[in-house]
Amino acid sequence: MTRREFITLLGGAAAGWPLAARAQPAMPVIGFLSSLAHTDLGLVIPGFHEGLNGAGFFEGRNIAIEYRWAEGDYQRLPALADDLVKQKVAVIAAISGTPSALAAKAATATIPIVFAIGGDPVAPGLVASLNRPGGNVTGASFYTSPVVTKRLDLARELVPEGSVIATLINPTNPPSVEEARSLQTAAAALGQRLLILQASTLGQLQDAFATIKQQQVRALIVSSDPFFFSERVKLVVLMARDALPTIFADREQAEAGGLMSYGASRSDAYRQAGNYVGRIVKGEKPAELPVTLATRFHLLVNVKTARSLAIDVPATVLARADEVIE
Repeated sequence: MTRREFITLLGGAAAGWPLAARAQPAMPVIGFLSSLAHTDLGLVIPGFHEGLNGAGFFEGRNIAIEYRWAEGDYQRLPALADDLVKQKVAVIAAISGTPSALAAKAATATIPIVFAIGGDPVAPGLVASLNRPGGNVTGASFYTSPVVTKRLDLARELVPEGSVIATLINPTNPPSVEEARSLQTAAAALGQRLLILQASTLGQLQDAFATIKQQQVRALIVSSDPFFFSERVKLVVLMARDALPTIFADREQAEAGGLMSYGASRSDAYRQAGNYVGRIVKGEKPAELPVTLATRFHLLVNVKTARSLAIDVPATVLARADEVIE
C-alpha cells in the first residue's frame, strides 16, 4: 500500500468518527429554580443530589443542572422560570417555596415540574390531587400548616398565662399566610392574644421587631418561609437582642442559634424531589407520580441559646424534645 493510499484510507475512516460521536445521547439538563439564596446551596443541594444519585444520575457525569436563585425576592421568580423554559430544560425542579413552584407552573404547561415546598400543593392549584396530580407537576411537601398549632402550644409553655404571643409571616407566600389563619383559629379557641406581623424584606423585619417591643410580646412564632429560612441568622440576632423566646419551623434555624424548632425535614423533601426528577428523566410522567407528604416531625431545643438568653425552658418541653443542642 502506498503512502497516498494509506492516508486516503485513514481519512475515510476518520470521517465516520464524528457521526458516531453525534449518535451519543445528549446529557439531560435540569432547571433548578429556588426561592432561597445561593448561599443556602450547601443546605439544599446535598439532599437533592442524593435523590438524583439514587435514580442513577450524577451532576456533571450524566446530567447537567442550571441553577436559578431568587435570593428571597419572589418577584424575580417569573423571569427566572421563563429563562429556564427558554433554555429548554428537561425538567424544572422548583425547590423551597410555593412561589417558585407557582412561577414554574405559570411559565410552562409542557415541561415537567417537580416541587419541594412547605405548603399544601392542592389549594393554590399546583396539582389536582395528592394521589393523582394530573398535568405536568408533582413533588414533595414538608407540609407545615397542620403543625403550627403545636408551635403555639410550645410558645404558651414558655411564657406566663395572659402574655402576648406574635407570629411572623411573609404575606407574599401563600402557605405562610395560611399558617397565620390556622394560628388565629387556634389562639381564639384558647383565649390567647395573638399578634400577626408581616415581613418580606430586611427593613420590614426590623419594623416587625420594633412592634414586638412596643406591644410587649413575650414569645414569637416564625412561619415556614424561604425568606425567613435564608435570613435565619438575622432573625436569631434580633431574637437574641431582645431575649425573645422564638420558635422556628426548620431545624437549621435552631442550629443557627434559634431557641427551638418544630417541623418536618426539608432535606427529606429535597431528596424526594431529586428522586422524582431522575425518574421523570428516565421516562415516568409527573401526572402519575403522587405527591409525597412529610410523616415525621422533629422538636429541637437549643439549650445553649436558652442559657445565653436566660430563658427557662420547661422540663416538660425538654422531655419531649427529639434533639437537644447543649
